[in-house]
Amino acid sequence: MALPQEKQWTYADMLTWSEEERVELIYGQPHMMAPPSRRHQEISGALYLQLGSFLKDKKCRVYHAPFGVRLFEREGDSPSQVDTLVEPDLTVVCDPDKLDDAGCKGAPDLIIEIISPSTQRHDRLVKYNLYQRAGVREYWIVDPASRTVSVYTLEDGAYHAAAVYAGTDCVPVGVLEGCGVELAGVFAQ
Repeated sequence: MALPQEKQWTYADMLTWSEEERVELIYGQPHMMAPPSRRHQEISGALYLQLGSFLKDKKCRVYHAPFGVRLFEREGDSPSQVDTLVEPDLTVVCDPDKLDDAGCKGAPDLIIEIISPSTQRHDRLVKYNLYQRAGVREYWIVDPASRTVSVYTLEDGAYHAAAVYAGTDCVPVGVLEGCGVELAGVFAQ
């Protein structure tokens, strides 16, 4: 939920805030993040293990939240020029030049968000549009309630209709040739 604001905030401001509170910054507006549920963490961990195992000894890297992604930061931008920082549940980055000690600057190759009743609208609308605008090549929305994964791929600057996977499907990872995520291991409970 967005906090009422009278000003635009930047990444420079965020660097002065307490690390105990999870906050995303979207177009200069802070959004508080609730702690994830146990089920959310189990799903996140299962996805991370599968992706991490595939990426062992490869150039691409997978990161789990909290991991800051400054979607629109360009080379030479100072923290006071950055007005958007998100913390996706899982992030895959294949360009090592986008990585620094603070996280990722620019659009990662893959972002995965695990929705909950309180984040569903935000992840399906706000973040969908944000990631599309930033040029994130692949965006997954994982829905624990329906045990589905919706995969959006960027073509000509826009996401196309989602491919939806469920049950014991193997979800192909479009940005990682030869990689597939086994949903039987993700939705095991």
